[in-house]
Amino acid sequence: MRFLLLISAFVSLNLWSQNVIPFLDFNNFFKVFQDGTFRQLEFQLIEEYKASDEFVAYIDNRGNLRIYDGKERKDLANTNVEYTLSDHYLTWKIATTLNLWDAGFLQTLTYNCGKYAVKDSMVVYHDLRYNNVTVYENGEKTVAYQSTGDLQMPLSIGDNTFAFKDNGDFYKIYWKGQVTDIDVWVGKMEFSAGVDVVAFNDPNTRTFAVFDKGQIVDVEDFYARSYKAGRGFVVYEDQNGNLVKYKDGIKTVLSQFGASKYDVKDDVVVWMENGFFYMESKGKKWQVLNFEPERYEIKNATLVFQNAMKGISVSQNGEVKEITNQMDAKFEIYGNSVLVRLFNSSFIVWANGRKYTN
Repeated sequence: MRFLLLISAFVSLNLWSQNVIPFLDFNNFFKVFQDGTFRQLEFQLIEEYKASDEFVAYIDNRGNLRIYDGKERKDLANTNVEYTLSDHYLTWKIATTLNLWDAGFLQTLTYNCGKYAVKDSMVVYHDLRYNNVTVYENGEKTVAYQSTGDLQMPLSIGDNTFAFKDNGDFYKIYWKGQVTDIDVWVGKMEFSAGVDVVAFNDPNTRTFAVFDKGQIVDVEDFYARSYKAGRGFVVYEDQNGNLVKYKDGIKTVLSQFGASKYDVKDDVVVWMENGFFYMESKGKKWQVLNFEPERYEIKNATLVFQNAMKGISVSQNGEVKEITNQMDAKFEIYGNSVLVRLFNSSFIVWANGRKYTN
């Protein structure tokens, strides 16, 4: 039992911690917040940076692409490149060559890349040499589909699944190396792909259906008015105007009063109901505001938003906390930590329920 408790604490810590939060201070010095402290990462001006939950990638003063994963800095390319990142992967493209950084391991995915998409659990790309769409995930490459004509990207791409249409107008779903057939339809079908789930209105059965971990389930007997997929769940508006969450075969009504608008990302659902702003995450629902925020951002299990005083607040695990009352500050989420930039280019980091200032 003690061992299990230790494992649980370790997992919880990793879910809520963030190793590297980057920013440029008022002197344009490139700094990071890491393990409770602020420090300078580069002593020369950098050109730009992009960051994920696990690392930061940037172009240094010499035009080199570098990565810092919280432990060491590494040069990836010494020329101007197109680079894209997700929470776990970094790709950079030189001409038609697509390269990958995956937890410190480097490799070339293809020398003949067309279009591509970088998601948290996979990289989806055109391999023009063979005219196919290939998926990189879990250290392996899998051909999802080929084409005898013009090669198309998937219709909707989630973090580990996507929907596509082949040459014969056959709609299909890719998930964990397997392809599931949906049906032939000459018209247009619209999908919302998330993690382990894909939502769609099925024109052949006239039902609202969800691809759920390898199985297609008719969730409603009639079309849904709208639908959005998250991490392992789908939120949709049924024909009666109810806002419903479907997860693991269970339907939960979030609102019976007709949500005027709603949003879904990662583990979070937010919606407006009778002038109130609500949030649901991991089975817990609570009221965040009694008005619609002008600005907000969602990532993982965190919502950050502009509050009534035009300051910045954060909503996590059923609680709402004020980070600052200074007006019109800018904010970003890294992991489940929040970086707030104030008007004087000073910074506040909200991490693990605490505020840190530089």
